[in-house]
Amino acid sequence: MKRILLAATAICFSAGLAQADANLQKMMDDPNQWVIQTGDYKNQRYSKLEQINKDNVGDMQVAWTFSTGVLRGHEGSPLVIGDVMYVHTPFPNTVYALDLANEGKIIWKYEPKQDTNVIPVMCCDTVNRGVAYADGKILLHQADTKVVALDAKTGAEVWSVVNGDPSIGETNTATVMPVGDKVIVGISGGEFGVRGSVTAYNLADGSQAWRAYSMGPDSDILVDPEKTTHLGKPVGVDSGLNTWEGDQWKIGGGTTWGWYSYDAEENLIYYGTGNPSTWNPAQRPGDNRWSMTIMARDADTGMAKWFYQMTPHDEWDFDGINEMILTEQEVNGETRKLLTHFDRNGFGYTLDRVSGELLVAEKFDPVVNWATHVEMDKNSDQYGRPQVVAQYSTEQNGEDVNSTGICPAALGSKDQQPASFSPKSGLFYVPTNHVCMDYEPFRVSYTAGQPYVGATLSMYPAPDSHGGMGNFIAWDNIKGEIVWSLPEQFSVWSGALATAGDIVFYGTLEGYLKAVDSTTGEELYKFKTPSGIIGNVMTYTHGGKQYVAVLSGVGGWAGIGLAAGLTNPNDGLGAVGGYAALSDYTALGGQLTVFSLPN
Repeated sequence: MKRILLAATAICFSAGLAQADANLQKMMDDPNQWVIQTGDYKNQRYSKLEQINKDNVGDMQVAWTFSTGVLRGHEGSPLVIGDVMYVHTPFPNTVYALDLANEGKIIWKYEPKQDTNVIPVMCCDTVNRGVAYADGKILLHQADTKVVALDAKTGAEVWSVVNGDPSIGETNTATVMPVGDKVIVGISGGEFGVRGSVTAYNLADGSQAWRAYSMGPDSDILVDPEKTTHLGKPVGVDSGLNTWEGDQWKIGGGTTWGWYSYDAEENLIYYGTGNPSTWNPAQRPGDNRWSMTIMARDADTGMAKWFYQMTPHDEWDFDGINEMILTEQEVNGETRKLLTHFDRNGFGYTLDRVSGELLVAEKFDPVVNWATHVEMDKNSDQYGRPQVVAQYSTEQNGEDVNSTGICPAALGSKDQQPASFSPKSGLFYVPTNHVCMDYEPFRVSYTAGQPYVGATLSMYPAPDSHGGMGNFIAWDNIKGEIVWSLPEQFSVWSGALATAGDIVFYGTLEGYLKAVDSTTGEELYKFKTPSGIIGNVMTYTHGGKQYVAVLSGVGGWAGIGLAAGLTNPNDGLGAVGGYAALSDYTALGGQLTVFSLPN
């Protein structure tokens, strides 16, 4: 009898989780709400709302504002669930619940008690990319790696679990992704020799379901050597070990601080891994698998279906963590499930997301020079590999050689700031960096909890161009080409939003929210917020009215000089000097600005 009761309980519990998952998908499908940071599982950052459109967006006005009380880089966006907006901050990762039906009154406020010693361990500012919602819970991954589930109505802690150890450099800057009865969580710390991993926790109680490392033995990286593929071929035994020298893989980087997407039909999650450690390539010969890799894994078990390593033996810190955008599009007369990824290395990739077949790999900034192209001949032993230009290799016959004029810089032709996709136009809208660098490696020793970088960098605008450090582009992922491009004085470090109103929104480092025509790129609206925008634009409706919202608060890697008060040009891993002029245009802030059409 006891066994029957246990079985019945398990069935009911499973049915409840399935219902919760169905409810979450239904909420994502409702354009009036915004329930996870990416808007939906496909990472398209597209809204079906069209009350604000290209014909009237020029009339848009500020509806209301909210100060977060924190003066560091504000990435991510608020969420809207029914009548409640949830707003997060950078460290200390405060979360506010605001009553939209009562002039934004604070319903509850969650204030984590974190050790400030985590701040020096965080790379490139104390940012956080926001909270997620699932099963009546607000899910927060704090800087100190504590994952917290809060009751969405009261803010009370339902459960918490510690995902990493800041004393050895493990921190968090990313959001999480709820999938089914689990929540998917990454880790930061590649600049401290952290070995990257992705972990699934059970949504009900926070217990660990599985963990998949980026490199290591097959049992650690959750691969079947005969079934997991790379460019259509089995990865083979010990694929996460045999391109590393000795035990270097144990401090190998490949951290997972970016975005996640999910295909419910295939039950696959997709994400990218970061740079190998150290930044000195001479200290880690080999391809350093599986750093710099797009990964497709089963959401229930974590087992890998396929990998694609974009930058083998990375020499430039071209992390592969940027978002994977899922679409269904026609390729050569056949509708295929696609994954599009704009990598730090400057190439825009289109793959079949079921098989991992590489379909397109083209430069989305014409100044990219570290590689000539990605080899697309499947019969070549170089298939899928970038063809490196020796002049721009940072491994120049030893260490302490300064390689100059490398494009893009380490922060990439695009960093984590997410692109958007419009099913109406069929185009991707991509915030980009137009920045180059000089890169000088040096030998570095590993000490747990201490920086493990091993390179000195300087950054500057791409030469012989428009003189600015950014562009906002429209991209055709089938042809692999730019459709239009808008030059910006500084990198575009804000996440884009496309809408059914035939407009695309993005923010600038000077603090402007801009709206442009999704077909032509014509600027239709701009408004300067109190601080530089590195947050992601979102939209929702309340009381039948559409609103557009964005967090402003300069910071992130590009704004680290301002955010942390740094003045040495080589500080901030080379960004301080490159973005020194930013202080002439904006100052620190922490504000949510909400826009609407006039009554």
